[in-house]
Amino acid sequence: MTLYILCFILLLTGLYGLLISRNIIKIVISLTIVEISIFLMLILIGYIGGALAPVIFQEEVLPHQAVVDPLPQTMVLTAIVIALATNSMILTMAIRLYKKYGTFDIHEISKLKG
Repeated sequence: MTLYILCFILLLTGLYGLLISRNIIKIVISLTIVEISIFLMLILIGYIGGALAPVIFQEEVLPHQAVVDPLPQTMVLTAIVIALATNSMILTMAIRLYKKYGTFDIHEISKLKG
């Protein structure tokens, strides 16, 4: 239960950074923190203490032996790839904005025309 609370605190920290930050780079870092907290939560949901990996079965395994659910792990792997693509696109746009306007501050960029 403590791990779920820590994941929730990490999520709230990332959301706080998203809402408060004016710098594009800090916003990207806060978005990454939110994504990581969600990944950790999904992994925790699929975790079973003392369970075996689903691909390693030995002949001594009893029929009632617990096995870890691989679905949350595969969902997290897919989400990591999507998050990597999204973060790289956001950082590319941030670099282009910096080259054009000379600042990472969102409020300064919104004031400028052109």
